[in-house]
Amino acid sequence: MATDQAESLASLLGGRGGAVDATLPPVAFTIGWLATGRSVVGGVAVAVLAGTAVALWRWRRGDRPRAVLIGLLAVCLAAVVALRTGRAADFFAVQVFSNLASALVWMVSIVVRRPLLGVVVGAALRQRGRWRRDPALLRAYGRGSWVWAATYVVRVAVFLPLWLGGQVLALTVARVALTWPLVAAALTVSWVVIRRSLPTGHPGLRHPVEPR
Repeated sequence: MATDQAESLASLLGGRGGAVDATLPPVAFTIGWLATGRSVVGGVAVAVLAGTAVALWRWRRGDRPRAVLIGLLAVCLAAVVALRTGRAADFFAVQVFSNLASALVWMVSIVVRRPLLGVVVGAALRQRGRWRRDPALLRAYGRGSWVWAATYVVRVAVFLPLWLGGQVLALTVARVALTWPLVAAALTVSWVVIRRSLPTGHPGLRHPVEPR
């Protein structure tokens, strides 16, 4: 893996910036909710303002418009859910169910031998499906994908009881603690898993070895 020695999944996938951005609207919601006497409307207003500010900042720094729009829509959807139910904890409902769905999708992708980590990294490296024809890379991406699937399972295990119990402050703390720190850990661990899964002499992620 000589060609990939200095490279990491963080550099390929964009690091922790997006994960940090994702924590700002929920924190803003809770601050607004508390500042306005636990008003859901007040919390939603501050969260949407924060989400819009994050979207504008990401757009100006050159992030993909689609990614920026998805991030803003997620905040707006969370706001709509909370406003419809009138329950502050429901601002986090979208996060709970999206993590549950993500855990299932990652697991299924591994079982059907199309591990999502390989799909994402392969797309970032513009390899199309060449990585899937390399048995060593396919196996390594499968093992690395289990690390990411586990992060979503952990979030659901923490978020679900807090959401059901209406614990807004605890949900906010958990959202921050289980967003960028968990992403950083997953990047590091999955990278180590991939490197150790590839056989000695393999040219690395950028150079899939196709069977002759």
